[in-house]
Amino acid sequence: MIFRKTNYLCLINLIKMNVQKNISLKPYNTFGIEALASTFIEVKSEQELQEALSLFPEAYIWGGGSNILITKDIERPIIKISTKGISVSKENKNDKFVYVTAQAGENWNDFVQFCLKNNYGGAENLSLIYGNVGATLVQNIGAYGVEIKDIMTECKAIHKENLTTHTFTNAECKFGYRESIFKNEAKDKYVITSVTFALSYEKHTLQINYGDIQKVLEQEEIKNPTIQQVSQAIIQIRQSKLPNPQELGNSGSFFKNPIVSKEFFSTLQEKYPQMPYYEVSPSQVKIPAGYLIDSCGLKGYRKGDAGVHSKQALVLVNYANASGKDIYELALYVQKVIFDKYAIQLDMEVNIL
Repeated sequence: MIFRKTNYLCLINLIKMNVQKNISLKPYNTFGIEALASTFIEVKSEQELQEALSLFPEAYIWGGGSNILITKDIERPIIKISTKGISVSKENKNDKFVYVTAQAGENWNDFVQFCLKNNYGGAENLSLIYGNVGATLVQNIGAYGVEIKDIMTECKAIHKENLTTHTFTNAECKFGYRESIFKNEAKDKYVITSVTFALSYEKHTLQINYGDIQKVLEQEEIKNPTIQQVSQAIIQIRQSKLPNPQELGNSGSFFKNPIVSKEFFSTLQEKYPQMPYYEVSPSQVKIPAGYLIDSCGLKGYRKGDAGVHSKQALVLVNYANASGKDIYELALYVQKVIFDKYAIQLDMEVNIL
């Protein structure tokens, strides 16, 4: 094989990186699925990322493995982003915000804890979400009334083919419900390298009217909560409902909450008057997917080692040795049951490989 000069130099540097052949991906996905990667390159700097991309532009980009279901061995190279670093890039007392930049390979919850330690507000409702910073933008993660779009100002990304760096503003990311430009027209074209967030450093605006946050705060007799106390309430709620991937393989919410027209929802309400919903626009409502799955008697359903979690029907789990195909077939079954009963198509939030 003949390499161009630039690629030859990159190859020399790749030798210094952590390049592995035919390794198990089980430690690198939160479902704990056993599968092999033919080539696995871990990069710890932007320079290493550019060098890896110059040789493997077709590579899958891997973060924390928290939103992936692997159904087969991976023949394409995998580049795992392990870049670290958090810095305050701008702090202007005449501004309401402090601007904090995190490298894409930073663990998301570690970033949230950094913000809380420094009393930076805005990310507390996104506590205890598994995955890395770079991946949060791809699907516009959200929880308890807050989405990543609400606090992100810009991100830097490398184009996989020409290796140029581009800065995306919040508007350019084209965020939607569990959507972004990186899941659509820019899919597989860019690798996010860092993300900058605008966070409050005083007079925080709290979002505590979603889910059970207010209930937990009242139980703790907290009337004027801090952002740290809001975070602890959310962590308490999540730990009571969601399994820890280190103890029970899962990827968090497997399905998106379906958004339907109000006209269609009114027909559902006639037959199911207790069906919960949230208004998202003058013409649309969001229905909790967990409710739909639970109402069909699927909470706790299990087929072999693949199952629907017993406390949160939105979560599919690997009890021990389920394959990715086992979990995928379970997901298809759940979709069919929901569609047959409600004529609603549940979309998968998890990426299927």
